[in-house]
Amino acid sequence: MEKRSNSNTSRQKRPANNGSSNFKKIILGFGLVILVMVTGIGCGFLTASMNTKPDLANDILPPASSQIYDINGNEIANVHAAENRRPVKIQQVPKDLQNAFVAVEDNRFYEHSGVDPRGILRALYTNLRGRGVAEGGSTITQQLAKNAYLTQERTLTRKIQEVFLALQLERQYTKQEILEMYMNQIYFGQGAYGVQAAAQTYFGKNVEDLTLNECAMLAGIPKSPNYYSPLNNLDAAQERKGTVLDQMVKYGYINNNTAAKAKAEKLQIVKPVKKDSTTEASYFIDYVTQMLIDKYGADAVYKEGLKIYTTIDMDAQRAAEAAMKQLPNVKVDGNKIQQPQGALVAIDPHNGYVKAMVGGRGTDQFNRATMAVRQPGSAFKPFVFVAALENKFTPNTIIDDSPININGWRPQNDSGNFSGKVKLSDVARYSMNVPTVKIAQKIGIDKPIYYAQEMGISTFVLDGPQNDRTLSTALGGLTKGVTPLELTSAYCTFANKGVHVNPVVVIKVLDRNGKVLEQAEPKQRSVVSESSAVELTDMLEGVIKKGTGTRANIGRPAAGKTGTTSDYHDAWFVGYTPDLVCGVWVGNDDNTPMNGVMGGQLPAQIWKAFMEKALAQTPAKNFDGSVASKHDSIGELENDKKTEVKKKDDGKKKDEKNAKDAKANGGKPAKGADAPAGSKNTPSAPEAVAPEPGGGIAKGRN
Repeated sequence: MEKRSNSNTSRQKRPANNGSSNFKKIILGFGLVILVMVTGIGCGFLTASMNTKPDLANDILPPASSQIYDINGNEIANVHAAENRRPVKIQQVPKDLQNAFVAVEDNRFYEHSGVDPRGILRALYTNLRGRGVAEGGSTITQQLAKNAYLTQERTLTRKIQEVFLALQLERQYTKQEILEMYMNQIYFGQGAYGVQAAAQTYFGKNVEDLTLNECAMLAGIPKSPNYYSPLNNLDAAQERKGTVLDQMVKYGYINNNTAAKAKAEKLQIVKPVKKDSTTEASYFIDYVTQMLIDKYGADAVYKEGLKIYTTIDMDAQRAAEAAMKQLPNVKVDGNKIQQPQGALVAIDPHNGYVKAMVGGRGTDQFNRATMAVRQPGSAFKPFVFVAALENKFTPNTIIDDSPININGWRPQNDSGNFSGKVKLSDVARYSMNVPTVKIAQKIGIDKPIYYAQEMGISTFVLDGPQNDRTLSTALGGLTKGVTPLELTSAYCTFANKGVHVNPVVVIKVLDRNGKVLEQAEPKQRSVVSESSAVELTDMLEGVIKKGTGTRANIGRPAAGKTGTTSDYHDAWFVGYTPDLVCGVWVGNDDNTPMNGVMGGQLPAQIWKAFMEKALAQTPAKNFDGSVASKHDSIGELENDKKTEVKKKDDGKKKDEKNAKDAKANGGKPAKGADAPAGSKNTPSAPEAVAPEPGGGIAKGRN
């Protein structure tokens, strides 16, 4: 009491020291928090020590197969523990491969004692700045402890056990022994465990014969064996290889010249063995398996007896696989893969559940539904239309389909003709290029990009000399492109009255004891108004009724959009009913032309065949929703006089004839199916004018 009194007296005499006193309280509070944490970790260490064996090398959980179930709880796959593993001694592993792993996974491996406080603090700082889990602080020793001795359960207890086991491993084994165990344990995709099996799988040689180029490639794969496997995604694997080489330079293992030389070298990848037979939903099963491997680790999926409940509807899946058999056999490419290839994705727009997925003909492991980034062509135009509807346009707004010159770029319609003044609904129905560009020019290309991003498209390039902030984006001429999964998911927003729900493939995962490891919680957000979504749907219904997508008519209310790119490299049809959204893509893997195949032809026919079977037991119903009146709506879009092309006298008669023909056809342009984005006579678009303020483009979204 006496001390407190003196303290109070002191504060009364020196009020200026209040800040110092508060600072001391904060320090004391932090000290107490740290004390509690240390005590908890100590207790965890004690608990962990009672659940481990002295000989950690033999302390491994018994393997158990995992099962994958469909939406109805029926088992569709048994993921067993068969592995391709060939252990080798550390002396057989090239120094370049050892250094590559240390540089990219744990650069302080030779300095710490199993746990790296500096790495943990760095990861914590990075994650706090990014407001998410962007970086982990696990060392190579901790990763070995987790993969070999523990479950993948994400709990504090498991993490504490991991730390304790790492410390115990460091006491029992040398750094070289730990690195040897780790490199024989790690998963590299394609069923390959350990560096020797990986070297044989990808390069057809023993690990001791690997070059620096090959070592860097292998060291980059374990971060995400599905995504970075050169057999699945060579471009991503090359990019990851460059990252590994840069890390090796950073930590002094090689110099810049050596790294540059390795980056320029080509990789001689062993061609994958063709599957003798295919199973139902093989691409979907591989997608789910690899997604869980990325999340929990290969050992969890192959050895820990997980129960994986998914969204796949096998009736819809069988309908999808049957519809994709319409793909013609045109040619066999250099990899002995039949072309063209195709992809189909079907999603319930209300909960995001992926009901069917086909990623190709089933003769390889490249899932084109999730990994093929292709140009969408006119299938991108609905994002321009919905952005216009959100900015005072209506389906009856008049746009002048007339020549335009934007800094030397003169976009053309597929027919080569112009139809004069047409309604926005007709622009959608007949997939007109020039009016679409004029709309994007009026509202700014940032707005369609923003809405597309909010609907789940993540592949936009927004910075740099080549980016998507140009008017050619309005016609689907993107820097990279889109995947069928993301484009189909984006269209779900239109079917769900403007609300986007992220796609879901896994409903829940249980461990071998029946404990729930994860439970799907669909993430949704309102992107556009219900009225705009309803109006767009009405416009896209016209595409199927009387527009470029009549071959997709299934005899019930449905909306959709065709897409065809320049020189017929890609053909799309993405459409929906009130209950189901389906996207179909067709193209050659090497991006060569397809002899005039357009989105309104083969993709629309595949879409129709699938939807008729998939919805056979679902009653037909109309789209519902409300349309709010738009105040100050745009009745007619006036031409920008600066970009309007002045007609020459000698072409006046031809222009008048085109206008008369269009009028006679009720505003329909001269005959010509879906409009390819950037057709042969259409040069690349220049960069658009600076985007309007408040465009809302999220630069970090990529």
